[in-house]
Amino acid sequence: MRRIAVVPGSFDPVTLGHLDVIERAAGLYDELHVLVVHNPDKSALLPIVQRVFLLERAIEGAGVDGNVIVASWSMGLLVDYCTDVGASVLVKGIRSQVDVAYETPMAIVNRNLAGVETVFLLPDPANTHVSSSLVRQVSALGGDVAPYVPPVVAEFLQRAER
Repeated sequence: MRRIAVVPGSFDPVTLGHLDVIERAAGLYDELHVLVVHNPDKSALLPIVQRVFLLERAIEGAGVDGNVIVASWSMGLLVDYCTDVGASVLVKGIRSQVDVAYETPMAIVNRNLAGVETVFLLPDPANTHVSSSLVRQVSALGGDVAPYVPPVVAEFLQRAER
């Protein structure tokens, strides 16, 4: 039986913390779907199509194996996507107790709705302070985001500032 998992997120933009979780999850599952989802509670910097493109380039640049599929989803519950692709696991990166408190109720509901389990991965300690919102803020104020994002994202954001 193939082990299929989904790593969902807004990835607006993808950070080195995201990439760390994706790389490690790719080693744990036969097939890994990295899913760009629309979060109505957040105002997006980048359109979903751009986020998918940058994710694909970042994953390719990191040399992650060919078992990773990048897609987007905005048509219903996340567990509906999991059911559609045969995934039984969601993988979430957890940076702090705040993330645990936020993710736990969703994990319970996803398990109750569709039997989809959630696995929490801790980031590399070097990335625990990195978030997409921090990257957006630093970038908007003209700061260097290269220490926090894959090179393709840093280059894209630098070009966008001009």
